[in-house]
Formats: sequence, C-alpha cells, structure tokens
Amino acid sequence: MSEQAAAGKLVAQGDQSGGVLVKLIIFALSLGIVPLSSYFLSRDYLWDGNTIYAAITAIVAANTVLVLYIVEAMREESRLRTREKQEAESKKNR
Repeated sequence: MSEQAAAGKLVAQGDQSGGVLVKLIIFALSLGIVPLSSYFLSRDYLWDGNTIYAAITAIVAANTVLVLYIVEAMREESRLRTREKQEAESKKNR
C-alpha cells in the first residue's frame, strides 16, 4: 500500500513540475518579447522617436514581467503549502 502512495506522490509532483516548466517558459519568452516590443512601439507611436523615454518604457515593462513572475511563484508556493496541509489533515482524520 505504501508503494502505491509513493507512486501517487510522484505522479502528482510530475504534474506540478510540468505546470511550473510551462510558466517558466512563458515568463522567459515574455521577458524577451515584452520589453523589446514596448521599446519599439513606444518609440514609434508614443514618444515620437525619443529613445530615452522608449528605453524607460522598456525597463518598466521588463520589471513588470519580473514582478509578475515573483508574485506567481509566491502564489504557487502558497497553494502547495495549503495542499500539503489539507493532505496532512486528511491523513490524520483517517
């Protein structure tokens, strides 16, 4: 019976790590695409060719993506802790 429980934990961890990898890839791509596109788009359409303001816009965009990644990582860790507590409580109640 304990082998089945261990196998179940491995499957659950595999599902969870797959989601983490997808999020990492999405944030890595957005960290490259968002600042570059915000630089060129803001330079051409928002700031009328002013590269200093366009660079500041790109910096703000990059920092926004980083902050969003950190917030998502903290939310995911919180969900994991909550799930572990619920599993521990359900084991105690058995």
